[in-house]
Amino acid sequence: MAGHSKWANIKHKKGKADAARGKVFSKIAKEITVAARAGGGDPDANITLRAYIQKGKAANMPNDNIERAIKKGTGELEGGQLDEIVYEGYATGGVGLIIKVLTDNKNRSATDVRMAFKRAGANMASTGAVSHMFQRKGQILVDAEGKDEDVIMELALEAGAEDFINNGDEYEIITDPSDFLAVSGALMTAGIEMSADSAVTMIPDMATQITDKEQAEKVLEFVDALEELDDVQDVYCGFEIDDAILEELSAE
Repeated sequence: MAGHSKWANIKHKKGKADAARGKVFSKIAKEITVAARAGGGDPDANITLRAYIQKGKAANMPNDNIERAIKKGTGELEGGQLDEIVYEGYATGGVGLIIKVLTDNKNRSATDVRMAFKRAGANMASTGAVSHMFQRKGQILVDAEGKDEDVIMELALEAGAEDFINNGDEYEIITDPSDFLAVSGALMTAGIEMSADSAVTMIPDMATQITDKEQAEKVLEFVDALEELDDVQDVYCGFEIDDAILEELSAE
């Protein structure tokens, strides 16, 4: 995951933040709509909805967008009928990927994902072939610049975090899915801003190490292509890329 996370940060720094922001809002809105449809529009009674609203606020998503997404889910507005589909597969070098889709047109989504795999020379896999190598965890990312590591670590662990990792430019906090809200809420109450990528996610048990630049380029281009698809909500990646290679790619 770290390789993917760092690459996402690099893309933002290269001037793609504004273009990405609209897509982030769209993805979070879909999650809010699905959560509201499944468990109702009251965040106090719907813990999943509350988590996605919190994620939207962390991404500076306008309240109007959040309210509109909730109303779609509760049926007060049209557009709330979305189906979740999960695809699994392997990128270059056997890197495992899980692709989560939220769509109002299953056939369109299936075609788009399959074409992306075909163009990349990647292989789709059967259900369970890749997902058994991942664990569902809460992952909270905090920009390390100007922040006291000991203070954040203590807050996170006291709120129920399982692990705290210093990745240099960011702190990574791992939680059980059921503790994600408590930990992220404790950080927000303390005024500690989280990355909009913080979420309950899928983390690989053992990441594939990528030390070849050409392979890194192919894998990242493939992941980027998948994430650009309108119906793709999340791409969970089982790889780690050498920092020197990421720096070299970011300079190009």
